[in-house]
Amino acid sequence: MKAVAVFPSERRFAVIDHPEPSIASPDEIKLRMLDVGICGTDKEIVACDYGTPPPGSPYLIIGHESLGEVIETGAAVTRFKPGDLVVPSVRRPCSDPNCIACRAGRQDFCYTGGFTERGINQLHGFMSEFVVEEERYLNPVPPALRDVAVLVEPLTIAEKAVTQLWQIQKRLPWAETGELTHRAVVLGGGPVGLLGAMKLVKEGFDTTVYSRTPSASDLQDLVTGFGAKFVHAETANPAQLAASIGNIDLIYEAVGASSLAFEMMPYLGTNGVFIFTGVPGRKAPISVDTDGLMRDYVLKNQVIFGSVNAGIQSFADAIANVGVFLERWPAALRSLITGRFSIEQAAEPLSGKIGGIKNVIAIGK
Repeated sequence: MKAVAVFPSERRFAVIDHPEPSIASPDEIKLRMLDVGICGTDKEIVACDYGTPPPGSPYLIIGHESLGEVIETGAAVTRFKPGDLVVPSVRRPCSDPNCIACRAGRQDFCYTGGFTERGINQLHGFMSEFVVEEERYLNPVPPALRDVAVLVEPLTIAEKAVTQLWQIQKRLPWAETGELTHRAVVLGGGPVGLLGAMKLVKEGFDTTVYSRTPSASDLQDLVTGFGAKFVHAETANPAQLAASIGNIDLIYEAVGASSLAFEMMPYLGTNGVFIFTGVPGRKAPISVDTDGLMRDYVLKNQVIFGSVNAGIQSFADAIANVGVFLERWPAALRSLITGRFSIEQAAEPLSGKIGGIKNVIAIGK
């Protein structure tokens, strides 16, 4: 079968012929892959910044944002049948018996760092014609979401982060009475930021997307189309943005640029929460007013946390909310997918030379 793979030792990637997988245990399911999204992680892997092949393999099949169709099931499978649509999760637990996170099925909080990840770390990913996966790692998708379900995995980032946000803000005595104000700033106009903004609008936040994308883009129309505000960095610096909003209760970072994140951090409001979701590349150090930030953390009762990967409940929540978004804002949601390419054309979007919000490798029909 065809697959897209990176050869780290040779510093190259290519469309290859890879053996078609077969079901080997009763709890496995064979999938025909339909859509695989491309994100910054995939581009960094094909640039050989990181990415580890399975033991004994010279290459790693990439792709972790995916949608597949069940075509065959093992004898012990009970939740799926041929024809069902599924979104696989990404991370697999470590083998350490003392890792309480992985033993509880929450490998997104793995203590050891010994986890593996499909398409990233020691496990082949989903950018191939067929995949075999264990039933427990698959999440059912309604047929009505066929054309947008590839957005589920990036939305899980926001689902997990916002779940933690609500848990943290229970520290405020008036949280249970519904008297919390909800003003949010989302940093970044990519898919993680825009899906996060949709989630926050749905949760009742007065949401502003702050972006450094080219000013000629139609991002403003997209953002206002789902009920958020849009501010371009060319028209307002962080101080001006904060002055126009008032007390900022949440800053949701989805840009992967530490310079913008720390430039915005001093404007997080009293009792506010700052969520990091981006992973910056290794660049030159930046200057940060650490004393000022530390004073704010203490005197303003602020919380800063990072969130990565997601558990099974976040996938279920994301699938449900993609359905909500499709009902409320069909044009805006669909416009996040800006290009579809065949597997033979994968090199074009993976090279980074093609723009857009979310490019997708359309493998199956």
